[in-house]
Amino acid sequence: MLMKKLLNDLMSNKKPTPQSYRPVMEAQEIVDVFSRTTLHQQAALLRLISRNVIINLEGEDIHGLDLDYEVEGAVIKASESLD
Repeated sequence: MLMKKLLNDLMSNKKPTPQSYRPVMEAQEIVDVFSRTTLHQQAALLRLISRNVIINLEGEDIHGLDLDYEVEGAVIKASESLD
């Protein structure tokens, strides 16, 4: 009986819908999700988002990937990576 169930599960076409086919989250949903994250999770999100960001400081362009993000107290500090 268990083997039959396992075979049925393997052969079923119930695959999860790919993320690209799911409806896009609305702005309020994003704000709601973000408001429930910790600073450490927010810093991790900044690391992901930073690959699409270029910051111009004093005439110099700094790519977001060249920054380190760390939590210091109640804020996230971005500093230029030393690597």
